[in-house]
Amino acid sequence: MSKATSILYLDGVSVSFDGFKAINNLSLTLDPGEMRAIIGPNGAGKTTMMDIITGKTRPDEGEVYFNGTIDLTRHDEAEIAMFGIGRKFQKPTVFESQTVEDNLLLSLKGERRGFPALFYRKSKEDAAAIDEILGTIRLEARRKDLAANLSHGQKQWLEIGMLLAQDPKVLLVDEPVAGMTDAETEETARLLKEIAKTHSVIVVEHDMHFVRELGVKVTCLHEGSVLAEGTLDHVSADKRVIEVYLGR
Repeated sequence: MSKATSILYLDGVSVSFDGFKAINNLSLTLDPGEMRAIIGPNGAGKTTMMDIITGKTRPDEGEVYFNGTIDLTRHDEAEIAMFGIGRKFQKPTVFESQTVEDNLLLSLKGERRGFPALFYRKSKEDAAAIDEILGTIRLEARRKDLAANLSHGQKQWLEIGMLLAQDPKVLLVDEPVAGMTDAETEETARLLKEIAKTHSVIVVEHDMHFVRELGVKVTCLHEGSVLAEGTLDHVSADKRVIEVYLGR
């Protein structure tokens, strides 16, 4: 896979913190429109990898490119978010005292973050965008409800919707089903598959049942580099993966 045709391209990336190599010669490419699951034990470098892609952490060496031409190591977090790389952290951070709809309005791309948004009259385009996102995140019936009254799973979906409102090209999603019911977990797999039809998505996850539901290529990280890559069955059968991760 070449740099020119990848949406994300990491090659030979390393970063150390106080002498500890959190990422060690990591190479990974994501195709446009691809969804990839990233698995691996705690401390494998999954979060640091996302920190590097989003500009929170600068690598000591290696190449990190977005869309073939943009060197992400030369840009800060705000610029990288503007390019179209959106990140959802593990713990949902929604505006609890606002309605579901207003949470999405606050997130829509543009200069409406903060107080002006509360006095903002939405355009037809914004209304259509919000309707579409509400449909995707299964919350049409809850649009007028306060975010505080949603279940944990629904808050996760709302936060994914807030990310979609920023119109990203790539979504980085960290453990989206942690703490969800089985029914919510299955629905989240369907939801992410829908999103992946029009976006590139990286999902970091520990729940192997959920990874199987996604049915996508899997990359297993260990000690900051790629240990195995391929279908879940292929990766699960790898003796090293069983030893360091699945065998526990």
